[in-house]
Amino acid sequence: MPEDALAALTVLEYPDSIAVRYCGKLFAAHGARVIQAAEPCAVGVGYGGAASDAFAAWLDHGKARHVATEGAHADLVISAHPVSADAALRLVLTWFNPRGPYRDWHGTDALIQALSGVAFAVGGPEGPPLLPRGHAPQLIGGATGFIAALAGLIGRGNGWRGEHIEVDVLSANLCVMESQVVTLAQSGDKALRRGINRFSTYPGGIYPAADGWIGVTALTPAQWTAFCDMVGLAELGREPRYQVITNRLADSAELEPKLVDALARRPAAYWLEEGQHRRIPMAPVPNLAELVRTPHWQERGSFAPIGGMPDAICPAMPFHFHCVGTGHPQKPSPSADPALALQGINVLDLSMGWAGPLAARHFADLGADVLKVESCFYFDWWRGWDGDMNGDPPPYETRPAFLMVNRNKRGITLDFKTDEGRALLRRLAAQSDVLIENHAPGVLDKLGVGAAALAEANPGLIALSMGAFGARGPWRGFRAYGSTVEQASGLPFVNGGAEDAPTMQHVAYGDPVAGIFGAIACLIALYANRRRRVSTWIDLGQVECLFQLGADAIIAQSLRAEPLPRQGSAHPASLLRRCLPAAGQDEWLAVAVETEEQWQALARLLEVAADQIECALTDWSTGRCAQDAARVLQSAGVPAAIVRAAHDLPNDPQLRAAGFWQWLERPFIGRHLVPAAPYRLDGVAPPLARPAPTLGQHNQEVLSERLGLGAADLEQLEHARVIGTRAATRAE
Repeated sequence: MPEDALAALTVLEYPDSIAVRYCGKLFAAHGARVIQAAEPCAVGVGYGGAASDAFAAWLDHGKARHVATEGAHADLVISAHPVSADAALRLVLTWFNPRGPYRDWHGTDALIQALSGVAFAVGGPEGPPLLPRGHAPQLIGGATGFIAALAGLIGRGNGWRGEHIEVDVLSANLCVMESQVVTLAQSGDKALRRGINRFSTYPGGIYPAADGWIGVTALTPAQWTAFCDMVGLAELGREPRYQVITNRLADSAELEPKLVDALARRPAAYWLEEGQHRRIPMAPVPNLAELVRTPHWQERGSFAPIGGMPDAICPAMPFHFHCVGTGHPQKPSPSADPALALQGINVLDLSMGWAGPLAARHFADLGADVLKVESCFYFDWWRGWDGDMNGDPPPYETRPAFLMVNRNKRGITLDFKTDEGRALLRRLAAQSDVLIENHAPGVLDKLGVGAAALAEANPGLIALSMGAFGARGPWRGFRAYGSTVEQASGLPFVNGGAEDAPTMQHVAYGDPVAGIFGAIACLIALYANRRRRVSTWIDLGQVECLFQLGADAIIAQSLRAEPLPRQGSAHPASLLRRCLPAAGQDEWLAVAVETEEQWQALARLLEVAADQIECALTDWSTGRCAQDAARVLQSAGVPAAIVRAAHDLPNDPQLRAAGFWQWLERPFIGRHLVPAAPYRLDGVAPPLARPAPTLGQHNQEVLSERLGLGAADLEQLEHARVIGTRAATRAE
C-alpha cells in the first residue's frame, strides 16, 4: 500500500517554491502522478553546487516534467499563486497570509524563523539571536499543505464541495511555538534567550562526554533523582529544592559545572545505555556523517541513495505501513453537504503530550469527531505532573499547552487496567477509522490494547504508533521527549557556530514536527482505504521526522568528506544572512539576501558600495525600530523581518490581521488564548467549535451515543472507578 496509496490521483505542481515542491514530493512518494508545469526555481535551494542539485533531485523524485498552464485534468493543483484549475481542488502555498500587512513581503526560510519566534530563543543572552539554517520552514509549510489538500480530496469523495485551500508558511510554522505563546500569555512572563542549549527546562541540553556528545532531558523529580544517582551526584538528586524544575533552572549556573564534569568522565555510549536503563530520556548526538551509519537507522531503512545520484544519501519517509488485516465493513453514508472535509471520520486519540495530540488536532480541525481518551489515574501528562491535584481549580484543568493542542475534541476517561475499561476501548476502536497513540513503547501492548492489536481486531482501522525511535530497531524502547528527538536527529550539527557545542534550536522541536507527519501518515492510509479497506498499523519514528527537515544538510554532508561547516546565522546559499541590533532593548532585525538583485537594492538603499554593505547596514539598523526597519527594507526589495519573541507573537500585526490567535471560554480557566488552524478552506479558517475537554467531560454523552450505555451502566462504571471526572490515585 505505501508505494501506491495515492495512485488514483493526478497532481499538477507549479514549482515556484520549496514548499510547493515538498508538498508535491509527498504526493509523488506515495504513488500520485505529479506533473510539474514549469521548470523549478533554482535560487536559494540547498547548500550550493552538487549539493543543491542533489537536494532538488530529492524534492522532485518521481515527478514528470511537462509545461502546462491549466489543471483541467488534475485532481489537485499546487501553486504559490492562484491559478485556473477548472474542477480540480486548488492548494495555494504562500509565504504570508494575503489578509495581512506582510502579504507582499519577500519571504525566506530565515525570515520565517525570525517571525515565528524560533530564532529569538537561540544564542547568547546578550545576543545576537542565531538564525537556524536550512529549509525547515518551507518543508513544514509544504507538509501542512499536504494535510489540508489530502483531507480535502478525501472530503470530496464524501460529498464535501470545497474548491480552494490556502496555507501560508508563517502560519504553518507557528505550531512550533504555539505552546510557548499560550503559556506566556497566561503567565504574563517573557521569553528569554538563556544561551546555547539552555531553554526553560533543566537539565535539557547537549553535554560533552569522554568521546563525543550526549543529550540529556531530566524533567520530573524521578528523572532528576535517577540522573544524579547515575552521574555520582546523589546529594543533588535528593536536595528538596531541586525536585522543582524552576529551582534547578534558577541555579543552573551553579549546577552546570558539576554536570559537565561528571558526564565528561565516560563515553557517550555508556551514558546512553545506562541512562535509558534508568528510564531517563537520553539521546545519542551524532554528527551528520555518523547519523546515516547508525545501525538503528540502517535497520529501519531511514536513509537511501537519491535516484540517479548514488553518492548522495537522503532521508526516506519517516513512517512505515504494515497491513495487519483486511475487511469490508459497512460504512455509514456520508452526511449530506458536510461543512468540513473530514466530517464523518471518527478518530480515537489515546496520545499524550504534544506530538500525538497535534496529529489528532489536525483531524479535529478538519471536521473529524476526535475522541480523547484518558484515565483518571493516568491522564495526559501535559495536563501537568505537579501541583495539588485537589486544588481549586485543579491544576490539571489549567495548563494552557494542554488546552491549545486538544481543542475541538471530546474527552472521556477509561481505566485501561480494568477488564471493563479495555472492553469499552475495544468497542470504541471498532467504531473508529483512525487511532493515534504515543505511549511509551510496549505500555499499551502489555494491556492488550496496543495499536497493532486493535488494528488487527478491527477491519479497516488505521492505527498509528509514534515512538521517538520507532517500533523496530535496537533503540525502539528508548524513552524520549521532544528535546531528545532533536538531540538524536543530526540537526544540532547543522546549527550554531564553529566553536559552539552541537546546537539545539528548540525546547521540544521533535514534538510538533512529529505531529504533522503523524497526521500525514494517517491521511495517506485513510485515502487508500477508499479503494480497499485495510487494517493498517503505522510505525512512525519521531526522530526520523526531523531527518526530513534536515534533508538539505544530510544530502550535502553525504557528498563531502569533511564535516559540513557551521557558520552561525550565515549560509553558503545566501549573500547575507544576519541578525542585526535595532533600537529597543533586545530588539533585533533579521536580513536574508539571497540574490544579486536584492544585494544591489540594499546597496542603493544604504547609498554605499557593495563591499561596504555589511558595516553600513549595522550602523543603519542600530538606531531604528526593528519593525519599521523591516518595512523599509522590504519596500526596497530586500528580505528582512523583526526577530519576534514568543511573548510578542499575539501582537504581530500580520497575525492579528489574519485572525490567527483566538480566544475560547472553558470551565476552570475562563478566557484563554489558542491558535487557529493553519489553513483556510474556501477562504474561511475551520471553526474553533469547542475548547479542550475537562477530564471525563463527555463520558455520558459519548458512551451513551457510541456504545448505547444507559444511566445504570454509567453509574456502575463510575462506582467501579472505570470512568470519572477528577484525578484519582490507586490508594484512594
